[in-house]
Amino acid sequence: MKKLVASIATGVIIAGATLTTASAAEYKVEKGDNLWDIAEEYNTTVDELVETNELKTTVIQPKQKLFINETYMVEQGDTLIGIGKEYDVSVEDLKKWNKLESDLIVIGQELEIKGVNVAKEDSAPATASTESSSNESSNNDGSSNETAESSKQEKSSQDKPEGKTISVSATAYTANCDGCSGVTSTGVDLNANPNAKVIAVDPNVIPLGSEVYVEGYGYATAADIGGAIKGNKIDVYVKTKDKAYDWGVRTVDVTIVE
Repeated sequence: MKKLVASIATGVIIAGATLTTASAAEYKVEKGDNLWDIAEEYNTTVDELVETNELKTTVIQPKQKLFINETYMVEQGDTLIGIGKEYDVSVEDLKKWNKLESDLIVIGQELEIKGVNVAKEDSAPATASTESSSNESSNNDGSSNETAESSKQEKSSQDKPEGKTISVSATAYTANCDGCSGVTSTGVDLNANPNAKVIAVDPNVIPLGSEVYVEGYGYATAADIGGAIKGNKIDVYVKTKDKAYDWGVRTVDVTIVE
């Protein structure tokens, strides 16, 4: 599964409850639980729990399963279609839950996933072959760890972006400024998504919606424009004015990945 922000822990203690093991986004009600305590534990509201689980009353029963909303952070290469398939939800629902006006999403953007039904993801009982594989993967000689580390390094070396590369003059901007709306020209709310990786571009040079790799900045989405951004020039979004000043003006390579 993809990276989750504020994902549910595998073991949690609710006030008046015993230790409960639950899958991500799923909570099994214990004796003494109530919606108010559960909502407080998971930083949500009773109304949200009622709506997500289509409850007719706020009374809950032991062993009842409740689904908790999750927040997903968009990664390189993600699309609404792919995320929808990952969580078994529709693109239309993703757009409605997150008030998206288009299918464009940007790296680092947070998307709310409502009521993910992970009950069907429960793993099947281990067979002899899976048990054998599990034993082999946990050898005391640490060979599995070495293999994993080797694979990680190999993947890292292969992660170099491929695509058309151009040299540009890059400045930086922030959403926290006088007169700034914090919303990009494509509708991305940077105040609501401060971790988003976004650049402003000249659409005649880098098409809006393109995934790019910016030297010194990383993977980002071309999701904004600017009056002074013409030709081979970009503006990278950063969280604060200090970071914008630190960035300054520099010449970088931009690879248009897709």
